Amino acid sequence: MGVLLDSSVTIAAERARQNFDELAIAIDQKIGNTNIVLSAVGYTELLHGLHREVNPQRRRRREQFFADLLSVAPVKSYTSEMAAIAGRIAGEQSLIGNNIPFVDLMIGATALSLGYSVLTANLRHFRLIPGLEVIPF
Repeated sequence: MGVLLDSSVTIAAERARQNFDELAIAIDQKIGNTNIVLSAVGYTELLHGLHREVNPQRRRRREQFFADLLSVAPVKSYTSEMAAIAGRIAGEQSLIGNNIPFVDLMIGATALSLGYSVLTANLRHFRLIPGLEVIPF
């Protein structure tokens, strides 16, 4: 069992000018000592923010933050099993009028396939995914 860290958590930490150690303490206080991973999709979101940063100082700070994060939270690749879970959920939820943003759906499917919860600041979208344990940050 473990927790998949949504990019919204790291983005919130960065906006609050937390370094990685401060974020790690906050996560530990929230969920205790457990395995933490990132999804490949969420990692893509983080890299997007890194590579569009034009301020050299902020970019270096982000690079260090992500290096520290990756030292404790491995990135889980998106697999065909995860794609099947995401496709099923998207279809079923669409039939009842719930439209889940595709990126969040892929992140949620990653967590479901691993048997992990999602730690997120984006409760609205992840709570639409049946069977997914969502932990607010």
